[in-house]
Amino acid sequence: MKKILKNTVFIILFSILVLSTGLSAYLCFSIASNRNLSGEWTAELDMTEQAVVTALDWLQDMEAVSVSVQDMEAHMQGLTITLNLKLQQTSRSAGTFVSGIVPESYTACSQAAYEAFAAAFRELVAERLHMAGYDGDTSEEAVEALITETFGMPTVSYLLSCEPDLLPSLEDLQAQYDSSGTYQTSDGILTRQSDSGSLLRAKSERYIRKDSTLILTEEADPAALGYFTDDYPMIYTLQQSNELQSPF
Repeated sequence: MKKILKNTVFIILFSILVLSTGLSAYLCFSIASNRNLSGEWTAELDMTEQAVVTALDWLQDMEAVSVSVQDMEAHMQGLTITLNLKLQQTSRSAGTFVSGIVPESYTACSQAAYEAFAAAFRELVAERLHMAGYDGDTSEEAVEALITETFGMPTVSYLLSCEPDLLPSLEDLQAQYDSSGTYQTSDGILTRQSDSGSLLRAKSERYIRKDSTLILTEEADPAALGYFTDDYPMIYTLQQSNELQSPF
């Protein structure tokens, strides 16, 4: 009986030891993996709010028609620009980085913004025609034809020619986000030091790395002044990992 009890206790203790060892190994690997930021990351800059506000301001000048933020938001949704961030760890807590706006995503976002703006504009033109007693066809295609005939160009081209930019210029965004240099990590803070011609010289941000997600939560220095501070939290998704190339 004593022998059976002794064997049972031994098995239980041995099982606990094996589980503890495995858990410790997993935690060590997980922590080390999450500490290593090497890889190609992408984030999406949401331009929807700026496009909505700019378009709304212009449309509200149209006589005798009303339009609300909700009306514009119904047309303009998911207007984003892709930002790439490539990190390569060179030591336990430091490495190099390259960050930049993807120009093709800017072009696509701008096109989508103006097409949505044009749709809202055509609806308001149709409403204004009804109010003026026009009894002709006010379908989307018919209104587009009227606008093209009146202004000598399609709605999107007309709005591009007379409307303030719905988005920041590509050059302004590149000046803010395009950068390269070195980085350091310490106590949950990622500090990037730019050696390029960007407006970004040194920037410290609190970060959280969990598996394939990297979240920059806020400026580490509350007194720091910069551009586009409403971007936080900035959520990056890992596209390609370089961890196998790094001994750290």
